[in-house]
Amino acid sequence: MTQKTNSFKCYPLGDAAIVIQLGDQISPAINARVRAICAYLDEYSFEGFVEYVPAFTTVTLYYEPWVINYSKLLPLLQEMANEVLEEEEVSSGPVLEIPVLYGGEWGPDLDFVASHNKISTAEVIALHTAPEYLVYMIGFAPGFPYLGGMNKLIAAPRKDTPRMKIAAGSVGIAGEQTGIYPIETPGGWQIIGRSPIDLFDLDREVPAFLKAGDRLRFVEISEKEFKKIRRIKNGD
Repeated sequence: MTQKTNSFKCYPLGDAAIVIQLGDQISPAINARVRAICAYLDEYSFEGFVEYVPAFTTVTLYYEPWVINYSKLLPLLQEMANEVLEEEEVSSGPVLEIPVLYGGEWGPDLDFVASHNKISTAEVIALHTAPEYLVYMIGFAPGFPYLGGMNKLIAAPRKDTPRMKIAAGSVGIAGEQTGIYPIETPGGWQIIGRSPIDLFDLDREVPAFLKAGDRLRFVEISEKEFKKIRRIKNGD
């Protein structure tokens, strides 16, 4: 049964999870509410709490049903709403710069994106590097950022046949979204470039470079700059 509080809806997901629905559209305002809930849970949990998973408009909260049940959780969530969602202010860090080498072997689908939208490759790059993007959530693969803010003039469909292997750091477009592959994986996005930045590294204290709520811009670099960054990273 769905329960509605003052500011959001809740409904059970099986017998060990509850979904907190904070809106019905993808927007920076809804994302701020998602992040506010997550920030609260990072600081204040409850007995039986296991973990939370943020998405575009929801936070799924997992709990131990032998410790606490759905009906007992609802008043706790109402209390959380009263403390968190009235403010709805989440501090933002600096805008991160993600260097990208566009086109060629690094971005084999740049020409397709350009021809699909009847513009030049230079215009695709200009339109892709212009916005400030918001990381709505991390998913699909460890550290993969789903970004909001891409110009619709460079939207492009997914590939009919996904590639079996896409290199880590590849920057792609699928529909009206853009993202960065953090690890080598199969995928069907149109690859327009590659970043020398490691978005996911198990040797780091925090493996994922990006998190929900981060803001970033793509910055075009040359092949020489790309190789220099990689050399520095590898300690050469």
